[in-house]
Amino acid sequence: MLVVAGIIFLGTLGLLIIGWLRRGTPGLPFFGQSERANVGLVIAFGMAIPATVLIALFIVSDLYVMGQTDAPPADQTELKLTVVGHQWWWEVRYPESGVVSADEIHIPAHTSIDVVARTADVIHSFWVPELNRKIDMIPGQNNRIELYAERPGAYRGQCAEFCGLQHAHMAFQVVAEPKASFERWLESQSRPAAEPTGALAERGMELFDENACAGCHTIAGTPAEGTIGPNLTHLASRGTIAALTVANTPHELGRWVRDPQSIKPGAKMPGLALTDADFHAIVAYLDGLR
Repeated sequence: MLVVAGIIFLGTLGLLIIGWLRRGTPGLPFFGQSERANVGLVIAFGMAIPATVLIALFIVSDLYVMGQTDAPPADQTELKLTVVGHQWWWEVRYPESGVVSADEIHIPAHTSIDVVARTADVIHSFWVPELNRKIDMIPGQNNRIELYAERPGAYRGQCAEFCGLQHAHMAFQVVAEPKASFERWLESQSRPAAEPTGALAERGMELFDENACAGCHTIAGTPAEGTIGPNLTHLASRGTIAALTVANTPHELGRWVRDPQSIKPGAKMPGLALTDADFHAIVAYLDGLR
């Protein structure tokens, strides 16, 4: 498409140069002032050639390019995962191991990954520019795409379909790593949540269960089994919170727990009317979930 567009651009530029050089001479080179020739040129360059080029590009892209970027049959991929778009964060599920995470997709490098993309609310669009094209996430429909990272690294993804107030802050990260490292990560993520260490973290766990937190979030191995917000079982192992909006540090985590609306207006998570000591306790507990 770039080559064809370049040829058309150069041809148009050439015609403009010819027109400028012959600005004092009526008619066209080789055609003179023939009205019939002028009409023919308009039909050829204004209708026939653009239509032919666009139809040809459409056929090539539809038959070849789209086929090359489609997800392969599920039985030809080495790993399957499900990504669910929410307003405004990403749920990541590894069905074979039962691991559930959020906003970070870990995959082994040099491996064909079958991603099943769906939405829990409105239309979203799953897009990792460095790994493949974008696909829409339509309510009531599962779409598939292949992710394949040729080398280890971190690849930014983004929702590419306007989905509400915090659409711009609905990003995620694909972490491609050597297969052995990925398997260690997956094994660690399949474990229940770490037990709190220290009186402050233990108090934080109690507060988490007593307040609305446990009704919205799941922490494996605890009574918290909510499904409205992200799974927090291994929250502290993630690099960011709120879909890459802020870094996952104790300071930013405290800001988020205290007043999420100041960071991400419109998010479903409400602020909690707790004392400073209680906030510190909850943050201590969450920061230990590795």
